[in-house]
Amino acid sequence: MDSLSLFCTGALLAGGLYWFVCVLGPAEQKGKRAVDLSGGSISAEKVRDNYKQYWSFFRRPKEIETAEKVPDFVDTFYNLVTDIYEWGWGQSFHFSPSIPGKSHRDATRLHEEMAVDLIDVKPGDRILDVGCGVGGPMRAIAAHSQAKVVGITINDYQVNRARMHNKKAGLDSLCEVVCGNFLEMPFQDNSFDGAYSIEATCHAPKLEDVYAEVFRVLKPGSLYVSYEWVTTEKYRADNPEHVEVIQGIERGDALPGLRSYSDIAEAAKKVGFEVVKEKDLAKPPSLPWWTRLKMGRIAYWRNHILVIVLAAIGIAPKGTVDVHDMLFKTADYLTRGGDSGIFSPMHMILLRKPKEGPSKS
Repeated sequence: MDSLSLFCTGALLAGGLYWFVCVLGPAEQKGKRAVDLSGGSISAEKVRDNYKQYWSFFRRPKEIETAEKVPDFVDTFYNLVTDIYEWGWGQSFHFSPSIPGKSHRDATRLHEEMAVDLIDVKPGDRILDVGCGVGGPMRAIAAHSQAKVVGITINDYQVNRARMHNKKAGLDSLCEVVCGNFLEMPFQDNSFDGAYSIEATCHAPKLEDVYAEVFRVLKPGSLYVSYEWVTTEKYRADNPEHVEVIQGIERGDALPGLRSYSDIAEAAKKVGFEVVKEKDLAKPPSLPWWTRLKMGRIAYWRNHILVIVLAAIGIAPKGTVDVHDMLFKTADYLTRGGDSGIFSPMHMILLRKPKEGPSKS
């Protein structure tokens, strides 16, 4: 009887672990499983040290604001979070408005397709994805438009993940991925028929610097659309709760500093762009974009317990627990920012490079 009880207990524990890892935990259809969580290009034994290094940036805020410090800061962040994002969120590292009757995946795809529809490209055109991550938007956009998409990301691990996904999706003939800094892009002047960025340029210390690079590589007359992270007109810098929320978003998402919605068009005009359209896609009648973040406490603890177990038995790097905890806290700040209306991750601006480019001022 004791042997039978021991056997049943062992079978129950094994079945429970399998259920956590292989049923509830993974997002295998998205390309990443819980048992494959890593620190990106960071070796497993150094993940916790790099996590501490990431947080050290916020003890020296002046350094975060300098362009030469930002690339390492952002690269470290994406080494730490890429696998967790892909496991729990999917291959598109951005938000989208909720759509009645549509899944989060479908809403995300429609949000991405809208970006390429706005820049009015034709099949065979060469377009730029500014900050492509692991390439979820790139693949949706290439499949929808049949344009040739070149994506750039500063993180080498994301480059490898994106190339693997492109090949798996049968889209590697349309999708190219380059490792590089979007503040100093390795592309020739006037070489793209269009460009887009989806919640990526928020990592630039100065928006005009990345806009100037996009302006340089676009052909005259071409369009560029960007979905920007901003504080809205409801944000009050003298409101301690508002400040806490925005700083929480900045710390948890590797942002040198969030910009006001009112600064976006000014930065674009400064480098020579014409503003075609500007609209906050998060405002009504759009439905809340932050509903995906309101996962139940049971679901969070399920995932967190899984990460703790995997780290304890040496499958996941020990620092993964700290990173997962940071991302959960950040999700709370993002939700509070959305609920209060002081933050938007999808302030859309559509820009055109003039056919006869004026001198930049």
